Amino acid sequence: MRHSEERPYADPEAAARKLVELAANVEAVQDGRIYIERINAPFLFKLKGSGSEFGAGLKHAIERGWLQLHESGTYVRLIGTSAKAAPAKD
Repeated sequence: MRHSEERPYADPEAAARKLVELAANVEAVQDGRIYIERINAPFLFKLKGSGSEFGAGLKHAIERGWLQLHESGTYVRLIGTSAKAAPAKD
């Protein structure tokens, strides 16, 4: 008998893909900037992801070249082909 529920974003790859999808659906403000809270809040509260899943997903998306995080941590940018659509699953 399982006492814990499955975490759909426990895999950093899945979390990263969802973050890119969320970012692609947010209107950028200036120079392609997407405020981090515009993807953080839906991930944490609507999708019920955890803070550690968000962090791991963000790190994975940055390493893959899908997102660029500003040094201040206040916004991200979609980069490469991900700016047009979420990346296809490998």
